[in-house]
Amino acid sequence: MKKAIAVVVGLAALGFSTAAFANPMVGKWKWDAFTIECKEGGANGMSCVVVDGPKNKGMEMVKSKLEAKDGAHVGQIAHPMTGETYNAKMVQDGADAFKMDGCTAAGACASGTFTRVK
Repeated sequence: MKKAIAVVVGLAALGFSTAAFANPMVGKWKWDAFTIECKEGGANGMSCVVVDGPKNKGMEMVKSKLEAKDGAHVGQIAHPMTGETYNAKMVQDGADAFKMDGCTAAGACASGTFTRVK
């Protein structure tokens, strides 16, 4: 019972719906020429790995815990092409998309939309 409560509290802390016990980031996503698979777990509570694309297959993109803030999820995310770490903000855009914006510590910025693979 304590484990089930911890899971519900953990999802709520990340801003996910506890009613369905579903994390909307879990699944396969497309961004440009990359396919990324996201699962719960890993060192940061969420693991998103490049599973297909021109570079960096197998690379873990989530570099820090993702925190809920002002209706978004913020944390450090690696760019699938370059591997550079961005301080990113992700906002869910419907059931099948996340918009992401972020910049590196050196000031390089990027944005894009991750679309769920059906």
